[in-house]
Amino acid sequence: MQHPVAAPPIPERVRTLAAMAAPTHVSIAGTDLPACPARGGVDAQGRPVLLVKPGEALYGSAPETVVTVDLVAVRAMEGEEKARGLLKVRGWTQAVPEDEGRDTAIAIAESCPDEDLFAALEGGAPRLVRVDVAHVVYLTGQESGLLDADEYLDARPDPFVHAAERMIRHINAAHREQLSLALGLLMGEAATGAWLWELDRYGATIKSGASAEGPGEDRFIRLPWPIPAASPQALEYALRCLLFPHPHDHARDHAKEH
Repeated sequence: MQHPVAAPPIPERVRTLAAMAAPTHVSIAGTDLPACPARGGVDAQGRPVLLVKPGEALYGSAPETVVTVDLVAVRAMEGEEKARGLLKVRGWTQAVPEDEGRDTAIAIAESCPDEDLFAALEGGAPRLVRVDVAHVVYLTGQESGLLDADEYLDARPDPFVHAAERMIRHINAAHREQLSLALGLLMGEAATGAWLWELDRYGATIKSGASAEGPGEDRFIRLPWPIPAASPQALEYALRCLLFPHPHDHARDHAKEH
């Protein structure tokens, strides 16, 4: 019997985290300057893009300045943002070509809600600088490692990442009690404080506060799908089967919502 694939390949998972991450700091190699706050996002190719303003350390720097950009992906939980993963992207700065500027600005607009973002496209003082990736160090929970440029750039994020994020927000806002009940049935013990932490074509990860080590010990339970989801609809169906193993439970819950 073939076992299901439990989790995405590491390069795909790292690219998925990057797609949802925002820059927090940038360090300039070869200087004594401390890491500086950064704003921006990640473009469709996985490259960090920084909005740099006059007076900042990176403003006016030479092309191909070696930098390290910290990217952090977070999960909102009870009004707080919890880090899901930290990526340290090392590489060389380059100006965003003029003909790519608008598409690049649109790609990072959600993670960089700054009015100077589009001013940079109109010949204003702010600049858009992207990072040509040399390698990526990743820290995600108990996993850590390094991807070279080819491993990182040749991978793609989970194809349903944006649909998955919408489903996660909905479940965590409206169905956490059902999530705890489902997890308790699967684990054979009471589960409290459950949150849907990650969701992808290969399965779901649930963060739970209940563990044998004590109530203060969080744990992460990975639940793989029998087969990878082939569409957002299939992903939603797999998630419903997890939360509502009996059809009448789903019907009753649906009736409550309406």
